[in-house]
Amino acid sequence: MAVRRRGAATYETDRVWIRGTGSVVGPKEGQGPLKDHFDRVWPDEQNGHPSWEKAEQALLAEAYEEALKKAETAWNGIDMVIGGDLLDQIVTTNFSAREHQRPLAGLFSACATFTEGLGLASMLLSGGGLDQVMVSAASHHQAAERQFRFPLELGYQRTPTAAWTATAAGAVVMATKPGPLRIESVTLGRVVDMGGKDPNDMGSAMAPAAFDTIQQHLTDTGQSPEDFDAIFTGDLGDFGVKVLRRYAKDKHLDLSAVLDDCGRSLYDAQQQDTHNGGSGPGCSASVFAGPLARRLVQGDFRRLLLVATGALFSPTTYQQGETIPCIAHAVAVVREEAFR
Repeated sequence: MAVRRRGAATYETDRVWIRGTGSVVGPKEGQGPLKDHFDRVWPDEQNGHPSWEKAEQALLAEAYEEALKKAETAWNGIDMVIGGDLLDQIVTTNFSAREHQRPLAGLFSACATFTEGLGLASMLLSGGGLDQVMVSAASHHQAAERQFRFPLELGYQRTPTAAWTATAAGAVVMATKPGPLRIESVTLGRVVDMGGKDPNDMGSAMAPAAFDTIQQHLTDTGQSPEDFDAIFTGDLGDFGVKVLRRYAKDKHLDLSAVLDDCGRSLYDAQQQDTHNGGSGPGCSASVFAGPLARRLVQGDFRRLLLVATGALFSPTTYQQGETIPCIAHAVAVVREEAFR
């Protein structure tokens, strides 16, 4: 077993599989186009829990349960948990660890946390010493709005470019034992800051970071966009995807045939009034752990590049007039032929 470096930022992994996935979403996500492809859909945002933050922890716990069940394992078989969320001090991930009591590596890469976790877990498993790792990410609309924007009670007018933080969690059990999906390679992104300052337009701020990582992955591996059945960004949304397509075309890279976005596909933006689409760490985590993983297993896709994107700012930096640095991490996932 080994990790092989390819080019400047890409790593090929050896014998790393996804054995189980869990996806749990809130009611709005459960009314969207992907509603039939999640493991669980909550009837309301709190689902009987006393606060939005407690509800987010419960979302994550349920995603863990589904992933463990599908992987046919238990918590005592998990060597490490790698994950994060959007709240200060990643409290959802940290507080949840009080319950599962497994070694924890907490991450913050904003909405790019899930693919960062997948990438790091892949390299750790490929390097030897670990057998199974749980990777996760979660977010909750109300908890994030309270922290990052305004109290919901104000009823403020959202701009057309604003994203809707998903109430969602996704978890995957990754292992050195074969499973239906295999991690082929990982590209860790670098911070890209094009000077954007508007927290209600993170799609256009993150699009250059998405391009940078996609281009790096293709350069390092010698692949082209056509080598993938689909390239899914994390949460650029409808507007951000348009920016990325145009930006890539200006750089002589045509992504039009394969590019899509988790946040764009999570909601019917017009019917559900989500404007630009979904965002939050739970967005790409739940869409991958639910709909995308299923499409891979069923054979709709053979090879997928998941490129979650994150805006690395805080309410404090925004209020101080700072720009929004962004990052994207990419993971190539392939359908394992042995599991046809």
